[in-house]
Amino acid sequence: MPRLRPPRPRRNLTALTAALSLPLGLLAAGAGAGTAQAAAVQCSVDYKANDWGSGFTAELTLTNRGSAALNGWTLTYSYTGDQKLTNGWSGVWTQSGKNVTVTNAGWNGTVAPGAAVTAGGQFTYSGTNAAPVGFAVNGTSCTGAHQPPVAVLTSPAAGAVYTEGDAVPLAATAAAADGATVDKVEFYSDTTLLGTDTTAPFTYGASGLPAGAHSLYAKAYDSQGASGESAPVGITVAAGPALVATPGRLAVRQGATGTFDLKLSKAPAANVTVTVARTSGVTGLTASPATLTFTPANWNTAQKVTVTAAATGTGTAVFTATAPGHAKAEVQATQLAADSTYDARFLDLYGKITNPANGYFSPEGIPYHSVETLIVEAPDHGHETTSEAYSYLIWLQAMYGKITGDWTKFNGAWDTMEKFMIPTHADQPTNSSYNASKPATYAPEWDLPSQYPAKLDSGVTSGSDPIAAELKSAYGTDDIYGMHWIQDVDNVYGFGNEPGKCSAGPTATGPSYINTFQRGPQESVWETVTHPTCDNFSYGGKNGYLDIFTGDASYAKQWKYTNAPDADARAVQAAYWADIWAKEQGKGSQVSTTVGKAAKMGDYLRYAMFDKYFKKIGNCVGPTACPAGTGKDSAHYLMSWYYAWGGAVDTSAGWSWRIGSSHNHSGYQNPLAAYALSEYAPLKPKSATGQADWATSLDRQLEFYRWLQSSEGAIAGGATNSWQGRYATPPAGTPTFHGMYYDEKPVYHDPASNQWFGFQAWSMERVAEYYQQTGNAEAKTVLDKWVSWALSKTTINPDGTFRIPSTLQWSGAPDTWNAANPGANTGLHVTVADYTNDVGVAAAYAKTLTYYAAKSGHAEAKRVAKALLDGMWDHNQDPLGIAVEETRADYSRFDDPVYVPSGWTGAMPNGDTVNNTSTFASIRSFYKDDPAWPKIEAYLAGGAAPVFTYHRFWAQADIALAMGSYAELLE
Repeated sequence: MPRLRPPRPRRNLTALTAALSLPLGLLAAGAGAGTAQAAAVQCSVDYKANDWGSGFTAELTLTNRGSAALNGWTLTYSYTGDQKLTNGWSGVWTQSGKNVTVTNAGWNGTVAPGAAVTAGGQFTYSGTNAAPVGFAVNGTSCTGAHQPPVAVLTSPAAGAVYTEGDAVPLAATAAAADGATVDKVEFYSDTTLLGTDTTAPFTYGASGLPAGAHSLYAKAYDSQGASGESAPVGITVAAGPALVATPGRLAVRQGATGTFDLKLSKAPAANVTVTVARTSGVTGLTASPATLTFTPANWNTAQKVTVTAAATGTGTAVFTATAPGHAKAEVQATQLAADSTYDARFLDLYGKITNPANGYFSPEGIPYHSVETLIVEAPDHGHETTSEAYSYLIWLQAMYGKITGDWTKFNGAWDTMEKFMIPTHADQPTNSSYNASKPATYAPEWDLPSQYPAKLDSGVTSGSDPIAAELKSAYGTDDIYGMHWIQDVDNVYGFGNEPGKCSAGPTATGPSYINTFQRGPQESVWETVTHPTCDNFSYGGKNGYLDIFTGDASYAKQWKYTNAPDADARAVQAAYWADIWAKEQGKGSQVSTTVGKAAKMGDYLRYAMFDKYFKKIGNCVGPTACPAGTGKDSAHYLMSWYYAWGGAVDTSAGWSWRIGSSHNHSGYQNPLAAYALSEYAPLKPKSATGQADWATSLDRQLEFYRWLQSSEGAIAGGATNSWQGRYATPPAGTPTFHGMYYDEKPVYHDPASNQWFGFQAWSMERVAEYYQQTGNAEAKTVLDKWVSWALSKTTINPDGTFRIPSTLQWSGAPDTWNAANPGANTGLHVTVADYTNDVGVAAAYAKTLTYYAAKSGHAEAKRVAKALLDGMWDHNQDPLGIAVEETRADYSRFDDPVYVPSGWTGAMPNGDTVNNTSTFASIRSFYKDDPAWPKIEAYLAGGAAPVFTYHRFWAQADIALAMGSYAELLE
């Protein structure tokens, strides 16, 4: 997903260098064809089969364990049975008798040292299906990779509740592979080591756990240095004796029953009588028995309570269990329509996501990027969060309100976002000094991080900001109402930029505003220097971190924020649906205040519609030659990669700045939000021209999709008003869109921003929602072609597993845009380089097909949407949600150097040195204390690429939303 933002040095009118961001699901892709060689090869091959009785799919992961790259590879192996190849992917597959040969595809022939490449095939068979063992690459035999040990946490049980002060009994089984033995098992609560046992049976009594939710797991180490973690188990520690009810949420269909269990958290001295009663909600749900008795002997044996739903009606009720001297337990039951399979799935997954013990949220209720802490993609730590995650939380709670009628959680999600992710006045104190006629000082964007700092150039004239005055008039403030894009929720770095504070430091508990990308399109996450949004020179060098990014004669302490427009637009999108659904229930007044705030956010989101320095749109070449904009002629009316704003920390200094972005990516557009902000009365902005701007934007976005649609149907990269980020001259013949230049991979290049299929699914889902709501013909034209292409690249296997596009490759360019006669783009082409079973992207794709099928009646779109949802539900569930394993070969980049100018030296809050010898890991030494670090350490030492199962918040929310959308529209 998004991530991108700029920096800010010095006094009045300073301009930022472009900040860049990668989509949250985007990983580096392999590239480069080569000729197969029989050189000295060191390798391993991991083989996995998914068998349905008469056929199977095989996945082979080849890891290069040598010191030199494999420049072309041919993998051979043999079966012992009658397995017969039917098709293959990510390579050229052939079979001769029992022998199978896989040769690299044109795009994955180069395998770097320590990197891995995966190919897959589908086979039929009868009889037995034994796995092959003799693998060779380029004629050299490959030994199998050493398998890590397996750990299973057998105690406590998931959902268990204990009383503070009582020992929590931890127990695990562990098994080593390949002749190794288990050396020890460690027990953890989140990232805190609780204890270690070196002999089986592996146990530990954890007596010091504080009251609250805990995510526990076991980690086994073997005699060869490998380690493996168990699946986490969530428990709760109560402050005193408590009643324990599981599950905490229950879905019951009309005319049916459901049950929940009750027990006590600790043994009582005498019998305890528990009363169960409905304390709120619909009367169509009843519970029995009304009383239960627990004794000192059976206190820990669950007794069942049956909830019965009437034959008619829907809604939610809360059942409360009470007993003298015990904390109460509540169960929320929801009565669903008799055929609501997918609503029931939504509530099941919603319960997992919102269970405090499962680790999706901070104590403040902020959604983490992922449950797991060691993850590097757009955020560089799992317990950071993004505006994207907040927007998905708002959307998730909107769907929860639709299904249950409870709108308090939707309003609460917006309140949490507003409190923690929209800077307060104290966080942006000098906006009143903003001069709309001189928004910012120009600084060029450069191609490589090594070309930074970028020198500020006051000789380049910026255009005027045409919306600042009307926003102040409409809302009575100079402050910006938009989300910053990234936050260090647990203050892992230690900057301590808590809301309302400036660099409170390592002792702050968080959440803390941070920033990363700042240095041109080639700066990947592995090359960033994380820094605070409020830079008062407490950390870094003598000028904080400012002089790493922007060159100036002197530097002032300053604050700066960057907005990811797709996240704010998604929040508006969610508010639109909340208003629609609440009004269908006669509860529109319950969300009206929040919907009004969404309209306000949309008003400020218009800053994403403008050129970075408010220069005139179209044929804008040369920083000084390109004319400054006046009025709205600096508006491209698209959702650009960011907008940003900043100013002086010193309130007497008297300067602040604002910028838009010249770079427009197809994946960031949101016609549903544009429609809501221009045509849906409750979301029309207050400002004088906000509604009109969004009406123009809606038309412009639909044109943008048509212009970028390839001959096959996929949507290409985007366009820029500032070639190379410095108003350079584009190559002759570059196609244009309203005078802006076609940019095959807008904004970032490592990896290329046009490659990820997730951008296709995210963006087309918004088009499909708009089409479903309005029947718009332009939207249908785009969707008809895109859906046909996407379906042709989707495989639903006989067992229900699936493969969808992952990495796309592009050639050619679109025709120059002609609104009166759009071109066919016969010279713009896309191919699918590899495929995936990524459940988060599949959910967004399924939503696209769902909304499209609901309006068009397209039977195949409906079938595939259902198949994707059923496939992940049947095959990919685990205790925390729905997830799949990922091999992270890109984690070899933990040792990547981070460019820091020669002679520059400074320090991170924890003391990590920042200088021209720094690496990604050296300025993030906290990772070495992460329980998952041994996986990385082993990989960096030449071991196999590590495998992780990640639970990203956005992905889990999107899966739940896909279930709810299918229930609403097609079930």
